[in-house]
Amino acid sequence: MIKKERKTLETAIKIEVAEEKVTQEATIQTGIGFFDHMLTLFAFHSQLYLSVEADGDLEVDFHHTVEDVGILLGQAIREIYVEKGSYKRYGSMYIPMDESLARVVLDLSGRPHLNFQADFSREKVGEFDTELVLEFFNAVAMNSGTTLHIDLLKGGNTHHEIEAIFKAFGQSLKIALTATDTGVPSSKGVIE
Repeated sequence: MIKKERKTLETAIKIEVAEEKVTQEATIQTGIGFFDHMLTLFAFHSQLYLSVEADGDLEVDFHHTVEDVGILLGQAIREIYVEKGSYKRYGSMYIPMDESLARVVLDLSGRPHLNFQADFSREKVGEFDTELVLEFFNAVAMNSGTTLHIDLLKGGNTHHEIEAIFKAFGQSLKIALTATDTGVPSSKGVIE
């Protein structure tokens, strides 16, 4: 079980992440209903156990909470693959959500990079600003050392667009984290 905490003047967040399912359900409480829903879908599709407790300055907006959860999740993902030593490294997945279609391709390389190509149909889903999806995945990529390409190929309903991305990210990560017995997955012999 990997445990991470972050406390600033804007947020106080604790997360726990494990490859072995501790319980059947993720336990996520950020105070942002739509974001909780997306993290729950990510946990299910990645097959990671995820617990998130966040107390953020939601009266300002959701930005700090979403970004800080992404920072901690990224740190936990990096710890998982570094400790594994031998894993597939690459993962990709197309996920349809009704009329929407997302593609996520990633490399657990130790080299952070995000290429995010998604024009959402609306600026908000409920109270959630859709621009925060980019902020979340940027925080995850930078803090996990992941090269991450996210493309929304077909859109429609904004909820569906974002849901397809989170599911595709979870499925891609599950593939990349799959254990192998071939040693460090790099011709250099090291991933930093």
